[in-house]
Amino acid sequence: MLYPDNWVVIKIKTEENGIIYKVLAGWSGGYTQGSSWKLNSGITGVSLEDDRYIFKGHSGSIYSCHKNSYGLRVNNAYIWNRLQELCKDKVEMMPEDTDWLNVDWLANKV
Repeated sequence: MLYPDNWVVIKIKTEENGIIYKVLAGWSGGYTQGSSWKLNSGITGVSLEDDRYIFKGHSGSIYSCHKNSYGLRVNNAYIWNRLQELCKDKVEMMPEDTDWLNVDWLANKV
């Protein structure tokens, strides 16, 4: 299970697969290692455990994301900006107040 320091959900519109939702997660670096980020394979479901959303991915990955850590920081902001440059209107960041438990993650309708 992965525990990012911050996270956002990105909605990606593709011609091949319709809409895909992905977690863009970031980890803050320390003295001996730098900051890092990961983009999951695509969200297949979400549950709530205490104060954390548990996002399950197509590849089997699980991201445990604290409710209060939604947003961009230095560790994932560059990747988000790059995605916007490359994909233009095909990507959007989901609003922080999204009801994560009631998104149809597999609807795939553009």
